[in-house]
Amino acid sequence: MKLLGKKIRLLRHQKGWSQEDVAKQLDISIPAFSKIETGITDVNLSRLEQISALFDMSIVQLLTYNDPEQEIKNASDLEVVSKQLHERGLEVIDLQKKVIELYEEIRSVKNFA
Repeated sequence: MKLLGKKIRLLRHQKGWSQEDVAKQLDISIPAFSKIETGITDVNLSRLEQISALFDMSIVQLLTYNDPEQEIKNASDLEVVSKQLHERGLEVIDLQKKVIELYEEIRSVKNFA
């Protein structure tokens, strides 16, 4: 439920609403809403319907909502990791070539002796 609370907090911030604003619209106390955002309180289906309506989205959209900025960061992170993986792959190929060269060198020395 902490993830849902984070999503709700993010949506609230995007709307520029305070916890008090949302609590009033949901007809609950500020501490009760704060507990929802922090994940202390589990949200029942009727409260989930209220919250999703408040943010003008379906329950499914609310539950699957992802921060667009976080998605950009994740894409950027993925790009960095992908580049690092490619570089490591090239290093492995170089090391394999060195192993083959050393093996060939050892083999030629044995054949020479």
